Amino acid sequence: MSDDNEVQFVPFHAINQFMIPEYRLEILHKVLTHLDDLPAERKNHILNLFKHYVKLPGFRNSILAPMPIKVKGAVPIFEKRPDFTSQILMAWSEMNLELRQQIYDMLVERKWELGPVDTDRTQLPGFLTSWPQEETYDLLDAAFLAKYPDVKARDYDVRLMVVWLSDRLPFDMVETEEEAE
Repeated sequence: MSDDNEVQFVPFHAINQFMIPEYRLEILHKVLTHLDDLPAERKNHILNLFKHYVKLPGFRNSILAPMPIKVKGAVPIFEKRPDFTSQILMAWSEMNLELRQQIYDMLVERKWELGPVDTDRTQLPGFLTSWPQEETYDLLDAAFLAKYPDVKARDYDVRLMVVWLSDRLPFDMVETEEEAE
């Protein structure tokens, strides 16, 4: 694709340019509602970041606020803090293990270069900006449906998992070597 010198990353919160507000709220609500279902380390990371960054009027400890207020308060942090965004997205992927494995398997079959499925992607510097131009969201949605016709996953979930597992956002559409042959 490109030389190592040309590899570019964007911070994790750049994903907000690709998410509709309702879906962002849904992801935050799901993760914040199900914190107790997460591994202790992930839960603690999220709680610490939340307490540090989210200040809610009337609450000394913002994590004790009612869920709708917590979710609303988390939105600006998700939009601006790559560390918080990455922890939320990693938690979301850990809450969707079956979908995560299915998307991973599909991408491997399609010859995507991926780290191991259970890699802690929060440790990466952000998302790569290059995306294979032949791999449109619509094409990936169709490929997933063809591979898993009985799975009731929404396009938004499939696309977010593709982005998360591939560590890529479709900023720069690039031609792959296979396409050039």
